[in-house]
Amino acid sequence: EVQLQASGGGLVQAGGSLRLSCAASALTFDEYAIGWFRQAPGKAREGVSCINSADGSTYYTDSVKGRFTISADNAENTVYLQMNSLKPEDTAVYYCAAYQLIYTPGCKSGAYEYDYWGQGTQVTVSS
Repeated sequence: EVQLQASGGGLVQAGGSLRLSCAASALTFDEYAIGWFRQAPGKAREGVSCINSADGSTYYTDSVKGRFTISADNAENTVYLQMNSLKPEDTAVYYCAAYQLIYTPGCKSGAYEYDYWGQGTQVTVSS
């Protein structure tokens, strides 16, 4: 059974950094794409970033480009989201998710594409 465990959230001041971790079990990153999503109160869930380790592609939503970096550690079976220069508008519950790659390049940003979800981790950025 595929399981995802997100961790690493917390309270940080604007301009600070956090690193989120998504520990995966019962899947390999060459067969599954991993995505990070976030949901702020009263807002829709938003695709933040994703990675396809099979072809090395990544995706970032415009608002985090240049500030967030996604990476995969195959040995640890963990995907990381390094978040720098955090802003108050980054405040949200962050989720990691996975879907199986079937002859598809790149990775998808839509939440409906993902079949497996971890629990959320709260990120709060104070001004």
